[in-house]
Amino acid sequence: MRRNEPRSLPGCVEDAYDILASQTTDRQAEFSHERAQELLLANEAFPDEPADAKYAIEHLLNYGWLYEVENKLRITDPEH
Repeated sequence: MRRNEPRSLPGCVEDAYDILASQTTDRQAEFSHERAQELLLANEAFPDEPADAKYAIEHLLNYGWLYEVENKLRITDPEH
């Protein structure tokens, strides 16, 4: 975890953010919901249930850790 303060999201959701963020070096890179789910489900540290991936993505969107433009997801930097 990047911050010293307590987690603001459930552990698996914050883990999902870390997984997605690690897949891109460019914060302007876009990916589809389907690709985000594939990345999460392919990672051994994440539960392998599609419902968990959908839940994590929705939670990240709702809390502003991801944002969506024209059906494409982008990573935000929650520290800024």
